[in-house]
Amino acid sequence: MKLIKKIFGGKQERQCEEDLDLSKLPIHIAIIMDGNGRWAKRNRLPRNLGHHEGAQTLKRIVRYCNQIGIKYLTVYAFSTENWKRPIEEIEGLMKILREFLANADRELSKQNIRINILGDTSALSKDIQDDIIRIEKLTSKNNGLSFTIALNYGSRMEIINAIKKLCVDYKKGNIDLEQIDENLFSKYLYTNNIPDPDLLIRTSSEYRISNFLLWQIAYTELYFNDVLWPDFNQKHLNKAICSYQKRYRRFGGV
Repeated sequence: MKLIKKIFGGKQERQCEEDLDLSKLPIHIAIIMDGNGRWAKRNRLPRNLGHHEGAQTLKRIVRYCNQIGIKYLTVYAFSTENWKRPIEEIEGLMKILREFLANADRELSKQNIRINILGDTSALSKDIQDDIIRIEKLTSKNNGLSFTIALNYGSRMEIINAIKKLCVDYKKGNIDLEQIDENLFSKYLYTNNIPDPDLLIRTSSEYRISNFLLWQIAYTELYFNDVLWPDFNQKHLNKAICSYQKRYRRFGGV
């Protein structure tokens, strides 16, 4: 509670401080970071400056999640569908990604944060792939927040790839038909070492999942707000967590 009071200020935030229970935090938070382009348009700036500002927001949210004791944070950074965007915007996003990875060891690793990349990285440039390998290895022994970035990720593609791998193992005789269940299938997904999200947040007044963690969010609590991602801050995250803590998760029971 002292940490929360130190970070937040003002009457509006203090109400949420009183509600927040640090002993009942969601283990895994997933975020669809939406609204960078609209933020740039609203401020009469190029779209890529919106993405740059969104990257700064992400760093602040990652550090805050680590401070309060969130164990897993997964963010949707670049989808398999994002390749349809103008080449200038894609190049700008890749430049921001390079900068993020280049500075991650200095800005995040020293805070005991473990960084993972989720998705089909084979479509990314060689230097980005090398940086991903470097940063994952560098932070692999950190035991604070497990921070996962979804890059060139699409949930339908993930599920299809998992089915293909499972079929190969079945043909080889490594598994029997009777062994195939939800737990086994989950091991073939990109997220095989990550628990399913407890809370999924999407910003910017959009109410879609957009092909993100479709299998994994079967019983995830959903939270939507109208804040554009570059304006999202600790206060907004705190409100989302407060909302989550007031819900009763039945998982199909009563």
